[in-house]
Amino acid sequence: MDKIRLATAWLGGCSGCHMSFLDLDERLIDLHGRAEVVFSPVMDVKRYPENVDVALVEGAVANSDNRELLETIRANTRILIAFGDCAVNGNVTAMRNGIDRDEMLKQIYGDIGKELGRSIYSPLPVLEETVLPINKVVTVDAFLPGCPPHADLIWHVITELLEGRIPILTEEQLKYG
Repeated sequence: MDKIRLATAWLGGCSGCHMSFLDLDERLIDLHGRAEVVFSPVMDVKRYPENVDVALVEGAVANSDNRELLETIRANTRILIAFGDCAVNGNVTAMRNGIDRDEMLKQIYGDIGKELGRSIYSPLPVLEETVLPINKVVTVDAFLPGCPPHADLIWHVITELLEGRIPILTEEQLKYG
């Protein structure tokens, strides 16, 4: 059996979903036997590859770099999973929504803030006007909620994908996410 090409990505968020992914512990060894991880923030790969079978995308779209990576992921991935509550609904990352972006930048960076984070010439990525869950930017194939999702729930989703099925989560499974 060929290994699936698996990617994980981290947009605007805290990396807690990836910490839960690492909590798969010895199941990571089982995963290694059935999947090739081709892109992840826990490895040194700079460009998102083509022909990815499954991607777990953590975090919300908070800036232009997040949007660009997410669009690249969608264009090169067969099954895209919103990984964790920030990806699913914006969660903590979206707490800045409702705050004027330019005023926020001025409060943080002073007078130079009016240019930072809103110009393509800024050393920072351009901030989105509002933080968006990933399904507001691209098509998502399945949702894996939780802040962060429990490792057992992550494993269930991954094993369903390895078996060629799009995971459908029950209310009981969602209780421990």
